[in-house]
Amino acid sequence: MPDENLLATLEQSLRQARATRTRLAARLTELEAEAEKVRTELGEMDAIANQTEAAMFRIMSSMLNTNIASTTTPSDAEIEFALRHDTRQEATKAAPIAMSGAMGGQVSGARYNVPPVHSHAEPQSERFLDRTIPQAAALLLREAGFPLHVNEIYNRLLEGGFQFTGQNPTISIAVSL
Repeated sequence: MPDENLLATLEQSLRQARATRTRLAARLTELEAEAEKVRTELGEMDAIANQTEAAMFRIMSSMLNTNIASTTTPSDAEIEFALRHDTRQEATKAAPIAMSGAMGGQVSGARYNVPPVHSHAEPQSERFLDRTIPQAAALLLREAGFPLHVNEIYNRLLEGGFQFTGQNPTISIAVSL
C-alpha cells in the first residue's frame, strides 16, 4: 500500500511537470514568433532610415553642386571682410564694444564689455522658477536673438526667479550649455 501511494504521488508530479513543460514550450514558441516579428520591424526601420539618409545625401549634394556651379569660392580677404562686417553688426546689436588699436591705427579685433554679476538681484518674476538651467538659458538666448555673456544670462535668470543651489552658478550655466 505505501508503494501505491508513493507511485500515485510521483505519477501526479510527473503529469504536472510535463504539463508545465508543455506550457513553457508553447510560451517559448510565442516569444520566438514575436521576436521574429520585432526583427522584421527592425529591418523595415533600418531600410526606412537608409532610404531617408540617401535622400538627404542626394538633396545636400545637389544643393552643394548647384552652389558650387553658380558661385565662385570667395577669397580669404572676402571672407575676412564679411566676418568683420558681421561682427560689427552683431556688436552694435549685442553690447558696447571696446576697440583696441594696433600698429598704424588698424583695428585688431573687438572685445565685449563683460557685464558684472549681480548676485543679490531681487527676482522680478517667477518666470524661471520651475525650469532647468538649459531650458531657461535657451529661452533667454532665443528671446535675445544674439549671444549673451554668461554673467548676463545669470543676471537675467536671477531676475526671472531662478534659484541657484551651487557655489558657482556661472560655471553651472556654462557647463549646462
